[in-house]
Amino acid sequence: MSRQFFGTDGIRGRVGIPPMTVDFIMKLGWAAGKVLSQQGQGSVVIGKDTRISGYMFESALEAGLAAAGLDVVLLGPMPTPAIAYLARAQRASAGIVISASHNPYHDDGIKFFSGDGFKLSDETELAIEAMIDKPLVMVKSEALGKATRMDDARGRYIEFCKSSIPFNTTLRGIKMVVDCAHGATYHIAPVVFRELGAEVIELGVKPNGLNINQDVGALHPDNMRSVVLEKKADIGIAFDGDGDRLLMMDSEGNLIDGDQLLYIIAMSKLKDRSMAGGVVGTLMTNLGLEHAFEKSGIPFDRANVGDRHVLGKLVEHGWHLGGESSGHIICLDKTTTGDGIIAALQVLDWLVVNDISLADACGDMNLYPQTMINVPIDKEIDLLSQSEIQDSLKAAESKLGDRGRVLLRASGTEPLIRVMVEGEDEVLVDKLARELAACVSESTAA
Repeated sequence: MSRQFFGTDGIRGRVGIPPMTVDFIMKLGWAAGKVLSQQGQGSVVIGKDTRISGYMFESALEAGLAAAGLDVVLLGPMPTPAIAYLARAQRASAGIVISASHNPYHDDGIKFFSGDGFKLSDETELAIEAMIDKPLVMVKSEALGKATRMDDARGRYIEFCKSSIPFNTTLRGIKMVVDCAHGATYHIAPVVFRELGAEVIELGVKPNGLNINQDVGALHPDNMRSVVLEKKADIGIAFDGDGDRLLMMDSEGNLIDGDQLLYIIAMSKLKDRSMAGGVVGTLMTNLGLEHAFEKSGIPFDRANVGDRHVLGKLVEHGWHLGGESSGHIICLDKTTTGDGIIAALQVLDWLVVNDISLADACGDMNLYPQTMINVPIDKEIDLLSQSEIQDSLKAAESKLGDRGRVLLRASGTEPLIRVMVEGEDEVLVDKLARELAACVSESTAA
């Protein structure tokens, strides 16, 4: 089992985190239960993706929460955004997701949502972290929590997704390939699109606990491409393992990434006058999207990489739409977190209303060539203090002018410096990226 990690809506930042053992997961459940019960709150809903460790972690969390006196509602395999929605719909104190998202089956992790479908408050997170280090003391027998299973969780979420677009929108006449990555959307996404009238060809809908994200889904779209072309489908839709992000594909097999999907949704809101303010992207959002928004008069802001940072900027500005190139798109006017199915429906609704293809919907938004090079480092460095790197950075920016941009950032999870250059001239972009990467490598090796 991999070392413990928590997703962007969960506990973060503990020093010396132990391995993901059953004992630790039970202790985490107990600690969360103690804190939530002290806040006078009630039941907790638990959902998971399809990886085999989810059964074990689900039982451990259930035991810990019950030992703290909290009731548990088990949802079974459900997309991450479904847990956020059902926690809110159930008036629960929290929602817990057992998932490692796009990672392989042997990884796993825990995410927390508050009862309102957003991340836990910083105060609650800190209180849980502090409680983990205390001895586990079980409540008296008569105060133990109970566990029940929500048998209609799947149906509730399906109807919620369908309600995110107008009642009169139908997908009749659209043939689509839907790749669920053998993950949490396997029994939900095909049903949503089929009930709305689409002809659905299913991929990645046979999870066995070990095949989540394996050569399928948003991380591996080639399989979907071959089926889209073979079956002459109009559209392909690929989700990741926990269903909070997606990529789409047009009838020619061209991949439509998160930046392009964000553009389509933004333009639909601009045209129907439902745009609230502007759009939030990240430091990695393609410059072509920013320029397209400038042309359309849509305000745009960049957050640090990560959905929690995008959400933070949206809340700060009072805006509703944001996302990442990876396909994690947040529509706050529809739900509280990134949701692949709901984002796909917003795109499909726009295509149907305007009777246009996915390729045509991208309109004037042109993705600029982008080169990313990961430079390994042996120790943490302050990029701002490296004069050679800063000189090389300024030289690259001068050559690009307003026709491109350069980004240097340290990876948050690996010993790497990420060098990214993008611009209108692909040859120049590639040349500058390699030169800057070489400078970073030489400077960090010194």
